[in-house]
Amino acid sequence: MDTVARPPQSRSFFSGFTRLCKGLALVLVAGHALLQLFPFAVSYLALIPARTIPFAWNLITAGYTEQTLPGVAISVVGLLFIGKLLEPIWGAKEFFKFIVVVNFLISICIFVTAISLYYITTQESYLYTPVSGFHGILSGFLVGIKQLMPDYELSLFLLKIRVKWIPTLLAVVSVAVSFFVPESASYLPTVLFGIYMGWLYLRYFQKRPETGLKGDPSDEFSFSSFFPQFLRPILDPVASLFDKMLCGKRLHTLSESSGLVLGGNLLPGSDPIDASRRRERGARALEQRLEAEKLAAADGKKEGASHGDVSESV
Repeated sequence: MDTVARPPQSRSFFSGFTRLCKGLALVLVAGHALLQLFPFAVSYLALIPARTIPFAWNLITAGYTEQTLPGVAISVVGLLFIGKLLEPIWGAKEFFKFIVVVNFLISICIFVTAISLYYITTQESYLYTPVSGFHGILSGFLVGIKQLMPDYELSLFLLKIRVKWIPTLLAVVSVAVSFFVPESASYLPTVLFGIYMGWLYLRYFQKRPETGLKGDPSDEFSFSSFFPQFLRPILDPVASLFDKMLCGKRLHTLSESSGLVLGGNLLPGSDPIDASRRRERGARALEQRLEAEKLAAADGKKEGASHGDVSESV
């Protein structure tokens, strides 16, 4: 009797992508296809500082426009797999909000940086080089994973590295590569601003639906947590200046006097204990999801092997 081999369950690793992530992936592919069909469209979709005024919409469209095939491939894969981890924990609305806000902030920073470099160096290349790509958002996603499960270990080739160091490693590698591959220098600002803006949003502005509080004021998610321990005494005083400009002064004041309320309600982002609990819950959910996928992949391999044995015996 013939048997029909069923697809192994290991394919679940390549399934379970959210509807939002699949929709955004389609936007990235469609944007790349549009540039291949109409190359002149890059002048309207990518961020070209000299053309941003009056074409201000490129502050938004640049983040969703991939100019190269490897770029769109990496962006789509990264979006689908990282989104599958983060969106169920953050919620679709907050996940989409993170992408929109961080993308816009990255574009603003690149625009200001390009204008500043032009006035400093008088090189027109800073004004007319098209900058675009989703890699800034992907860098911000890595910060989100760092926030949720900082002590989770990943095996990278022969090395084991904790998730909390992945954004820092990406920044260091990007800077190093830019010295040896000049073409990659155009990606560097997007990656660095993506990491910083992702942290900025999660640190001060992300709203948690389960509590209604904003941000993560814990020391484990401070700006200096991206750097080795010996540099933190130097960085903390500098970072505290930015904290004060971005409501950090209020957060520290409330942290020192825990329980301080305003109008009968605890101010958003004022409870570091709650932030720690939220981070622990997110880490547990993320770890459970990863473990479930590993088990599904292992079961799929066993099932595939057993079906192979049955087919041979028949």
